[in-house]
Amino acid sequence: MVASVRLLAGLLLLGSTFASPVPSTNGIKFPPLPFPPITPKGLLCQLPIVKDFVCPRQTSSSLSVNTPIGAAKGTSDTAGANRFVVKYASANRWQPSTMATTWALPNGASDPSALPLSCPQPNVDDSAFSEDCLSMILYVPSNIKAGSNVPTMMWIHGGSFIVGSATGPGLDGSSLASATNSIVAVVQYRLGALGWMAPSGATNLAMGDLITALGFLKAVVPSFGGDASHVTIAGQSSGANMVRAMLAIPSASSLFNNAIIQSDPMDYGFLSTSTQQTMQSYFNGLLNCAASDTSCLDAISLDDLIDAQMNLFSTAYSLDPAATQAEPMRPVHDGELITTTLDSSSPFPSVSKSVLVSTVLDEAALTIYGNYQTAIPESSWEQAVNGTFGSARTQLICNSSQYAASQFVASANATVDARAQLQELGTDYIWKCASWTFARNWASHGGAVYAGLYIVGSSYPGNEAVAYCTQAGVVCHQDDIQIVFGTAPSPDGEQAALIGEMQARYGAFFRTGDPNPAGKGLAEWQAGGGSDVNAILLGGSGLAPVGACDPSYWGEEVQYDYQVYGI
Repeated sequence: MVASVRLLAGLLLLGSTFASPVPSTNGIKFPPLPFPPITPKGLLCQLPIVKDFVCPRQTSSSLSVNTPIGAAKGTSDTAGANRFVVKYASANRWQPSTMATTWALPNGASDPSALPLSCPQPNVDDSAFSEDCLSMILYVPSNIKAGSNVPTMMWIHGGSFIVGSATGPGLDGSSLASATNSIVAVVQYRLGALGWMAPSGATNLAMGDLITALGFLKAVVPSFGGDASHVTIAGQSSGANMVRAMLAIPSASSLFNNAIIQSDPMDYGFLSTSTQQTMQSYFNGLLNCAASDTSCLDAISLDDLIDAQMNLFSTAYSLDPAATQAEPMRPVHDGELITTTLDSSSPFPSVSKSVLVSTVLDEAALTIYGNYQTAIPESSWEQAVNGTFGSARTQLICNSSQYAASQFVASANATVDARAQLQELGTDYIWKCASWTFARNWASHGGAVYAGLYIVGSSYPGNEAVAYCTQAGVVCHQDDIQIVFGTAPSPDGEQAALIGEMQARYGAFFRTGDPNPAGKGLAEWQAGGGSDVNAILLGGSGLAPVGACDPSYWGEEVQYDYQVYGI
């Protein structure tokens, strides 16, 4: 197989060839735009035969740290952090993961500088992944040692729950670990059908992997100088969705202190058990094995499993629209592990943790301008909205001044390009306003919440495939990742300043649950409340304009998808 695309947690757009036809009011639907292609170098970095030559790391002699489960072998590099790669758990196919009891390098490696293979996923060479993929990479500042009691952050990568890895672009945690004087752990978990569609009906196996990973960190980080009582979980996009799901798991609450949620497509909500069962029945029918026939299920090749998975991915919306076309395999509100929806569709529980919630300025631009390289006439605006939202919500949206064409043109005589309206609409309802609704709920029920909007970013590898995302002032989905990790290539002055700011704020948040570091001269980031989220502009000054994210509009006058579908 060759390098290809990742599916974006995004909008559904007119007449694209990227998704199978689905029913709608006007026969128009917004199919999800895939993520930009993995660059050839990005793919080669995952190939075990060449990754050490194509993507070398500047490392020195191997290191050894004694842990309760054996000697941890690692390497040091020039970024001021030591790197330790480890297999944190094992799992038989569609069975719960079990924590490692001995320290071992992933995939049978003997070289501590070797990178882990990713979990099985579509459009990646088979040699780049392994079903035995429950690995993590620890980045440990070189100046700390046992007894230092520094905090730990566990990062959960995104990728619409079907792609991604701990070795994804921009996820080298060396800079972030050094700048925050914290341990950074970047973790892998089972993807797609292997993590979410057990034929037995067991749900949330991938969430169980993350719980196992947190238990592993609790056991080993003191040996590296970490404080096991100060763990923050963080993630972006679908990874952020999993962070929010962790907040809805009472049994996991003691494993971490606080949480960071970057660009979670909260509009979708968690899956209901009924939607999951509908999808499960369809998926099981593709396998030609009885749900209880373990031998038969274990004999299915990974290629065949991925084919069945992608069949489900493209079919799920037609089976149950609540599945969505963008992320049909995702956390399930099963009432046992995940006990609350953490949205406005059910009573919000009492909470106490501190949460940082952020989105970027142009979340939906990758989808809109990726599907449409030329302008969309204003005459298509209402029809396009109706294809996704249905007549009732469409009238509310199209009659609102929030998305009127006049808001997106420089003068009354200017030609209107409806892509600008669609981009704003998608950004608001899937990401920004849904996140702000969550923030208000969190603050109203006892937790501290800090909201932010990135207006400066670093173009994520592959985003350059969409020309709009390369324009000055545009911050597309994923463009916050290299800012947080400090991996932006050749950052300009604005980017460098924001990298410094965010790493200082994250370092403070890891320790105290408050992103206001002392002595750094940064503007105060005020906690949000039940009505005002006080979202600061990250890369600017002051607060983000409320616009359509007023609590009386999205979630009240116009409902989110999770409300419409009763998830």
